Amino acid sequence: MKEKIAFINAVPYGSTGRIVNSIATVAENHNYDTFTYFSWTHVMPKSNTGKNVYVGSYLGKAFHIIASKILGLNGYFSFLDTMRLIKKLKEYKPNIIHLHVLHSWYINLPLLFRFIKNNNIPVVWTMHDCWAFTGQCTHFIVAKCDKWKNGCYSCPQYKEYPEAYVDQTKLMWNKKKKWFCKIENMTIVTPSKWLSGLVNQSFLKEYPVKVIHNGIDTSIFKPSKSNIIEKYNIPTNKIIILSVAYSWGYKKGLDILIALVKRLNSTKYHFIIVGTDKKIDEQLKYNNILSIHRTQNQKELVEIYSAADLFINPTLEDNYPTVNLESIACGTPVITFRTGGSPETIIDNMGCVVNYKDIDAMEKAITNYNIDVNRKQYIDFNKIDNSVRVLEYIDLYNNIVKSRGLNYG
Repeated sequence: MKEKIAFINAVPYGSTGRIVNSIATVAENHNYDTFTYFSWTHVMPKSNTGKNVYVGSYLGKAFHIIASKILGLNGYFSFLDTMRLIKKLKEYKPNIIHLHVLHSWYINLPLLFRFIKNNNIPVVWTMHDCWAFTGQCTHFIVAKCDKWKNGCYSCPQYKEYPEAYVDQTKLMWNKKKKWFCKIENMTIVTPSKWLSGLVNQSFLKEYPVKVIHNGIDTSIFKPSKSNIIEKYNIPTNKIIILSVAYSWGYKKGLDILIALVKRLNSTKYHFIIVGTDKKIDEQLKYNNILSIHRTQNQKELVEIYSAADLFINPTLEDNYPTVNLESIACGTPVITFRTGGSPETIIDNMGCVVNYKDIDAMEKAITNYNIDVNRKQYIDFNKIDNSVRVLEYIDLYNNIVKSRGLNYG
């Protein structure tokens, strides 16, 4: 009989959705049976059958969002939706529950964790940010806050995602500690050593923490022929600097990027910025910038990575940015700040790291970088290939199954 793994994540798309689906696919190929449980989403398929099960509804999620914002109690609602989820879990009888993102207004946390504890189900929890051990926020580097270590209060960013109109971070920190601790068998997985270090300073330090770096599909992201320079009429005598983000703003380093554009000689450098919108375009009215709102497909994105000479990631807080990996896989070196897990993505000397928010150092790194020597060099794809990274999850599952011996249910 196959061992069963139930995956729970906020969405079936985006980076976390791709990670969940890739792990589930590889687990199926290694003789596990899997089911993935996602929250209701406006892009969900019409069918609610197969290996993906969608829990919840538009009205249930809308109520959760409104109530959480008004009361500041994210995770207290979606009672009926979570009861339906638990019913499905009881029917499926998983040997392992693999948690991912739980902070998107779709699940009743005390109900879910009470079910897990009462049934003594082994848990793997992949943490894609810091939310699990804070009173509310997903990151706190920019806010320069360390209250999460001993108990949140007077939150400087409670109005940011997952936003609320009142500060209930002190209560929520204590509630999370009660809900998330004292699980008999839980392993926490972090995509970066940086995040694992934070977990070990939090109220979750009682659990073993394993670092499994996120990977990318290196059959797609690899050095490729590109007509991007011709397509967008970029002068061939310029050094092309690329930046990609899926939600540009202050925390992603937009202000720093604009400052670099102003500083660097427009006759020598040309910037390509991907992931913008009309509002951001108003801040990018410079002759040496090409703003691309959205690429048509991954093939075009790969061609843009391959055409660039340098990739600049000015992010101010991040866990383990896969855009860095995508650029490196396409043969383009990365320059990034020493923040979060971003430095851990620089492999095989394909780039460099400068001090946090040091614009002078980043400008110097750009102007001094020897592109001809360092770019397009040999890359050990095993270090970033998703199919290799996911095998570490299979080893983790195997160890859990061996240590348990008995099946749930």
